[in-house]
Amino acid sequence: MRYESIVRNTEFSRAYRRGKSYVSPFLVTYVLRRKRGGVRLGITTSKKIGGAVQRVRARRVIREAYYAMGLNEEQSVDLVFVARTATTRVKMQKVEKAMRAHLTAAGLLSR
Repeated sequence: MRYESIVRNTEFSRAYRRGKSYVSPFLVTYVLRRKRGGVRLGITTSKKIGGAVQRVRARRVIREAYYAMGLNEEQSVDLVFVARTATTRVKMQKVEKAMRAHLTAAGLLSR
């Protein structure tokens, strides 16, 4: 399951402004529905998370949790995941559980 990346700052800003947010201790998810097809994914880790090693680990954990869920690719949506400080200290399964709860609440996954 491949996804298109969100890379421009304006696209991240649009998701933050117009998207619906879901918060957990490990992850913040912004969901913004679009008109064009395909899932676009953006992952944000700030320097508050820690050094470069912790930030890369947080991104890797979030990416693997996304892959493990198997989201339907026919939907038109931008997903922005923001790592929190606890993301670097937990296993991928906890992040996946939080992500699954967020996307179910957004109506992207069935229960």
